[in-house]
Amino acid sequence: MIYHFDVAVIGGGILGSSIAYFLATSTKSKVIVLEQESNFGMHASRRNTGRVHAPFLYHPDERKLTAKAALKGFEMLKEYCHLNKLPFKEDGVIEVATSEEEENVLDKYLKWGFSNGLSETELKLFTRDEMRGIEPNVKCHSAIICFRDAATDYGLITKQIIEDAQKFGCSILPNHKFLKFSDNNHHLVTIGKESKKEISTDYVINAAGGSSLDIAHSMSLAEQYENLYFRGEYWQAPQLYFDLTHRSIYSVPKHAEYPFLDPHWILRADGRREIGPNAVPVFSPYSYSWRTDFGRSLIEISKLFGKGPVLKLIVKPEFIHLISKEFWSSLSKKAMIGRVREFLPALKPSAFTNRGSAGIRSSLIDKNGDFVPEMLIVENKDSLHVLNYNSPGATGSLPIAAKIVWHLIKDGHAQRSESKTAQLWKIDEISGSL
Repeated sequence: MIYHFDVAVIGGGILGSSIAYFLATSTKSKVIVLEQESNFGMHASRRNTGRVHAPFLYHPDERKLTAKAALKGFEMLKEYCHLNKLPFKEDGVIEVATSEEEENVLDKYLKWGFSNGLSETELKLFTRDEMRGIEPNVKCHSAIICFRDAATDYGLITKQIIEDAQKFGCSILPNHKFLKFSDNNHHLVTIGKESKKEISTDYVINAAGGSSLDIAHSMSLAEQYENLYFRGEYWQAPQLYFDLTHRSIYSVPKHAEYPFLDPHWILRADGRREIGPNAVPVFSPYSYSWRTDFGRSLIEISKLFGKGPVLKLIVKPEFIHLISKEFWSSLSKKAMIGRVREFLPALKPSAFTNRGSAGIRSSLIDKNGDFVPEMLIVENKDSLHVLNYNSPGATGSLPIAAKIVWHLIKDGHAQRSESKTAQLWKIDEISGSL
């Protein structure tokens, strides 16, 4: 039996669920979301820092859409969490310079933040002496405090969003992994734990995270790009450190040319404190530990080493230096925590006994062997694919989803509904803000 839908969304993370939500609440489309796991938001949407990021770390030109989405996403997430009684703790974040050379980077971040829409009351520079009075346990030369930053739980948010989408008629198909397209891309074949299912759809939205590029490649799209995956690992702080700071602490990244930061001190919405993440190169979007997916990783390694973009990246001396450092931080607790001790010297590696949950970042590499800084959306007449959707992706998921749905309405792939009155936001206005 073939089930027909107007739009099929592949991927039930926070972005795919948000797209389904806006399709269900704002259009007349018959929508289904395919998710390979039994629950939604089980991968990058849950395995992250849980921070609602402010756009001061993002270049106003190179990451313009990301910055605008983060600015708008903060407001939308705050409203949504308040209405649904979900955690949203506005505690702010500190970016520290641990040397005089890094103070110039803070000046750059200030300019970026103001260009991206933050106000002077939301983003401020403090001297070392001023920081001693604010956070006495923090060691630095100077620091930025961004007061527009919060802690939340994106796993809970994703769960609520997909439940709300279902209330407006969205169908879901958990425990079914996308397998292939057939019949000129209008049929999707999925494989479940018990059976295969074939779904007929007029339009496909690919929001499959770490698997999204493979799906795009299967439709002969974005073939000039390849993925490289990085595992971000965490250590849970013991309770004796819970009152060490009032805010999360980031440091100026040592490798600014790469799309990830050094490990930081994270305040979770539930009160936990953690150190992380690092960035260990792995070869599967689900390699959450050294033991998991080892066989698959070996297969992926053999594939990647035969591809030009990855080869151009991994032979660069600076990348070789980076991965050796990141591998060591994975194997050595002292090395990982030592990087955070640069600005929180009170931490003792011996006090850390429990690892946190690891997550995977899927980074897009172009034909020159360089990381693509911004999210990438590619299309053909029957589909739209969201690629390279990384941090602060969860922060910007609601406005990005609204923008995508509004794009589908304008292009005639979905028909706007004027009768659904329970909408929290007007998608045309959200899209216009980006």
